[in-house]
Amino acid sequence: MNKQERDAIYGLAKEWVLEAGSTIRERIYDPLTIDTKADANDLVTTMDKDTEYFFMTNIKNVYPDHSIIGEEGYGDDVATLDGTVWIIDPIDGTMNFVHQKRNFAISVGIYHDGVGEIGLIYDVMANNLYSAKRGEGAFKNEKELPALPQQKNFHESILGVNHFWLCENHLVNEKQMQDLVRTVRGTRSYGSAAIEFAFVAEGSLDGYMTMGLSAWDIAAGIVIVNEVGGVTTTSFGEPINLLKKSSVLTCNPAIQEQIVDGFLLKGRK
Repeated sequence: MNKQERDAIYGLAKEWVLEAGSTIRERIYDPLTIDTKADANDLVTTMDKDTEYFFMTNIKNVYPDHSIIGEEGYGDDVATLDGTVWIIDPIDGTMNFVHQKRNFAISVGIYHDGVGEIGLIYDVMANNLYSAKRGEGAFKNEKELPALPQQKNFHESILGVNHFWLCENHLVNEKQMQDLVRTVRGTRSYGSAAIEFAFVAEGSLDGYMTMGLSAWDIAAGIVIVNEVGGVTTTSFGEPINLLKKSSVLTCNPAIQEQIVDGFLLKGRK
């Protein structure tokens, strides 16, 4: 994908993200049909479905040869990341959307032949758009985000974590997690992986880790974090495969080795 193509796609993607966000804000208190997917805590609403359908129809009208990976079933049956692939979570943090009416985001990552070219994360209710084009820096609204500091005291770090520590039959030892939480300055949980990736990119979190996410949760965030010098791997330091659900660690590289070698690998069963 050349720069001219990337700029054109970015312009449309940004326009659609902002339009979808505006629609969500306008309808935020409308009655919702709420269903469950994998379990009682895995929620999907009419707004999730309507928003993904909005993206799907716009993308296919303009770029019929592009593929879509979407959480709510309107995407394609994608077996590879060849060509241009849009990876979309229409509402990342649906439980927050349902219960809090905040702390949720639209997440759109656009990849070409497996390379992350564009990332957009829109914190809808805060009206903050985090964005990046490969090689051109990352932005919060129109302000460029600075590169992450090359040195970071691990004991002064703030980490985003959640309470799910089982992935691919590997359970991280509870004691190791307790030791990690005691070692860093503090931990937070916002209930939206996209927002937590954005917070890592802007430096308000030094890292975020979880044991089971899909491509739509992280595709946009990877692009944005990359542009400020961050690193994203599995929680055990391995490369991410966006075609498989996996554990995730995104962080300032200055603390990655201490997290992975010092705690997570030690606690892996």
